[in-house]
Amino acid sequence: MPGCAADPVTDWHPVTRGESGAGVFRSADGSRYAKVVGPTAVTDLAAERDRVSWAHDRGVPAPAVIDWGATEDDGAFLVTSAVGGVAADQLAEADLRTAWPSVVRAVRDLHGIPIDDCPYRRDLDDMLSRARSVVAAGAVNPDFLRDEDRDVPPAELLMRVEREAAPRRRQEAVDRVVCHGDLCLPNILIDPDRLAVEGFIDLGRLGLADRHADLALVLANTADTFPGFAEDASAGLAAGYPAAIDEDRLRFYLALDPLTWG
Repeated sequence: MPGCAADPVTDWHPVTRGESGAGVFRSADGSRYAKVVGPTAVTDLAAERDRVSWAHDRGVPAPAVIDWGATEDDGAFLVTSAVGGVAADQLAEADLRTAWPSVVRAVRDLHGIPIDDCPYRRDLDDMLSRARSVVAAGAVNPDFLRDEDRDVPPAELLMRVEREAAPRRRQEAVDRVVCHGDLCLPNILIDPDRLAVEGFIDLGRLGLADRHADLALVLANTADTFPGFAEDASAGLAAGYPAAIDEDRLRFYLALDPLTWG
């Protein structure tokens, strides 16, 4: 593995979870993770490195950057510390219910970071640009779409989002927060003993955005994974989050997000 061969006492084992297409490896002692990409993805991995480092330095419960390397021909690698705990989607439903107030607090704290401190964007214009590129390339993954949208041409799905973009852009301008960018249960790690959040992982899309971009994902993914908890999860988020939650904006960002992965 590039860059890791210099560590002769550590074996690296492949990790199969994840959707990004990068090679992900865990050290034998479980203390580190390495992500390896080819030359075309070096820029994206460098962006993730910078965001992870920024978040960790500001007290977000996130990995620490340990090592980085890149070459023009081979691609790049990023080594980070491991975050303890298990992914929230791997909990029993009863345990997630117990952990949910901690999840809400962790999201609230992330969104409470002063926006002037954050140099990174994940705003609507950036996401729309990604969506246009993914749709034009015919790269929309139907598995990411809602059931009712899987037979709809991606260009039509994009058109629906574009028609609603202007008012959402105005709302974002006055309601931006530091968003995780991919706030789904696999990226929220829970201490299985305390049933409290240990940290966030996969921060490559962290940046300033409408808070509903994060909230839509975590609520939808929770409903998909634990249908019996969906209503209580939504109520718990509304009760513990410091700002009103707009159902129309949740719906909008849930329609946009699947078009941005390709």
